[in-house]
Amino acid sequence: MMRRTGVPAAMPAVLLAVLLVAGCGGGSAVSNLGTVVKGAKGSTVRVELRSGQRFSLAVADNPSVGDNWDLVAVPDPKVASFISEESKHKGEGVGAGGTTYFVFNSKRPGATQIRLRDCWRCGQSTTPPNEESRQQSGEAVFDVTVK
Repeated sequence: MMRRTGVPAAMPAVLLAVLLVAGCGGGSAVSNLGTVVKGAKGSTVRVELRSGQRFSLAVADNPSVGDNWDLVAVPDPKVASFISEESKHKGEGVGAGGTTYFVFNSKRPGATQIRLRDCWRCGQSTTPPNEESRQQSGEAVFDVTVK
């Protein structure tokens, strides 16, 4: 009688399936934010990077009170490419703020400007609906140089 001591024949397929499912859970969240650069409404931040470096532009965010950050325009694709927008919040209740990260890869040497805009309490619109919204809305500007 022959006795097997190895892995059952179906086991490699089962392991592969488990690994594939584990790698796909939780949506498209990026686990590597790279170099994180913080910005804020009304500020301009200079950023210097090496070619091929991952980086994130971070802004304080609180959707429960009306914050809604967006990338105003995609940067020069020769200098930096947009990967994703990621949010990390302290909770889901009113007042539970956090941070939104706009993740990029630096490309070739050059310079580009990246503008992020918070349209406060704009809902689906990109235009502030009233004077209070206009006053609370604003842009965070990042002057990016890749060396």
